[in-house]
Order: sequence, then structure tokens, then C-alpha cells
Amino acid sequence: MTLFEKAIVLHLVGDWLLQNDWMARNKIKLQHPAAWVHASIHGVLQGLVLGWVGGLVLGIVHMLVDTRVPQLWWGRVFGQTHSGEVSAHVLIWGDQVIHIGMIALWVVVAPHLFL
Repeated sequence: MTLFEKAIVLHLVGDWLLQNDWMARNKIKLQHPAAWVHASIHGVLQGLVLGWVGGLVLGIVHMLVDTRVPQLWWGRVFGQTHSGEVSAHVLIWGDQVIHIGMIALWVVVAPHLFL
């Protein structure tokens, strides 16, 4: 597996297998402990394959993305649905796309930053 593939698998583990109801309901509030716990889990998991700096950066980025601020801005700019039965799917999948995009960006950019 490539570095990117390993990071994606660990991201999925952190977001789907290691996230409980308490985290899922409260992680959008930056000041809530659930946001910090969830982000720390991601930081540790990403750190296993991307090093401690990658884990730290992506853990922080994960927490900021989970506030939904970037996603809600994107949704307004592109006129995405924000109500009705499909809105939850748009939020969930948009969240995953942003997280995976940030991991991809790190894997591509980080080697050039730390040479």
C-alpha cells in the first residue's frame, strides 16, 4: 500500500470505527472535549504513517473541518442543498471528501516542505 492508501484506511478507521455517539454529536463544537478527543485519535492514527508532524497537522485540520465551517461556506458558494432528506448525505460525504483531500495535499506537499 502507498502512504496515501495507508493514511486513507486509518482515516476511515478513525471516522467510522473509533468514533462513538458522543464524539459524533459534539465534535462540531470546537470548544467541546469531543472535538479534541476525535481530532487526537486522528492525529495519532495519521502520525503512525505520516510522522508526528503529519499527525499533528492533520489532527488539527481534521478538527477544523469537523466544525463544518469550511463545508458550509463551500455549500453556500456552490449552492448545495442544506435542507431536506439528502442534506445529511451531502454533509457526510462532503466532510469525507475534504478530509481525504487534506490527506492527499499533505502527502504531496509535505515531502517538499521538509527536505
